[in-house]
Amino acid sequence: MPVITAPIDSISPLTPTDSAQLFPIREVSRLTGVNPVTLRAWERRYGLIQPVRTESGHRLYSMADIETVNRIIGWTERGVAVSKVGKILARDDQQLEAIRAERGAVEDNEWPQWRTRLMQAISAFDDRQLESVYGQIFATYPLSVAFQDILMPLWNDLLRRQGRFGQASEWLFYDAFLCVQTVLRLQAASASTAPRVLLTAMPGESHRLELLVAALLMSREDLTVKVLGLGQPVDELTLVCEKIRPQALIIFSNHLHKHDMAMRLNRLALTLDCPLLLAGAASDLLHTDLDSTSIGCLGSEGRQMQRRLQQFLSGGLDT
Repeated sequence: MPVITAPIDSISPLTPTDSAQLFPIREVSRLTGVNPVTLRAWERRYGLIQPVRTESGHRLYSMADIETVNRIIGWTERGVAVSKVGKILARDDQQLEAIRAERGAVEDNEWPQWRTRLMQAISAFDDRQLESVYGQIFATYPLSVAFQDILMPLWNDLLRRQGRFGQASEWLFYDAFLCVQTVLRLQAASASTAPRVLLTAMPGESHRLELLVAALLMSREDLTVKVLGLGQPVDELTLVCEKIRPQALIIFSNHLHKHDMAMRLNRLALTLDCPLLLAGAASDLLHTDLDSTSIGCLGSEGRQMQRRLQQFLSGGLDT
């Protein structure tokens, strides 16, 4: 396994306050867009982050704390109340530990270094350098690790941080590159004669890359996942399924519409001749609401989605 020999401090775009890479609250606020008052409230009221304190009482945050802040932002943007985020983070951490154990000896401390190398290529708008680093990542890690732990976290960070001049262009450059590469991998992974399922998103909820990556993570040699176009009307999905006759229809959603989403999915399921499945963060949040319905929940982690999809299709799991 190739190992990056350059010290992370020498290639990191951030400037830590000391060798332990601790950041003052003003720097965390600048990096995440969350004001210091809110950061203190998340610590005091909800215990979501636990910065260390200097002798004079100043808060210092680690990179892990900054990642936690970004995770909190992600859940609140999906409609989850801050008071409920703690339980979700704890559950996600438990799932991550199980996934890491299943993957084996994955050096997750290398992932930020790979993201830094990607960022250097993106900042330079250097296609060749970006393609080179991308190839090295796939030569080092399995597909699920490459996308979920290295490529997509950086994509999400760039999507959120578009306040500085040039950051929107950086995200567009990276997004376009990943879309092309993911489509190529999907085409290589799909056999024309394989049974297929359809994957679509709730209108206005997902970027194309998110759908493409979800499809790639769920695909197998013996199963093709076909991605429908963004903006696909939900009320026309029945017609599409009648024409294509898929083994299943998967709705992908990273947003939470707890008040009406379960009802909308139930109405759709009644009109279909194939199973209806839900994937993405909404699947994790709504699974209890859908327990008594015919709708199956695949989760949001790649290997889990693929495994549960196969189990549903083979009759190993009930919807």
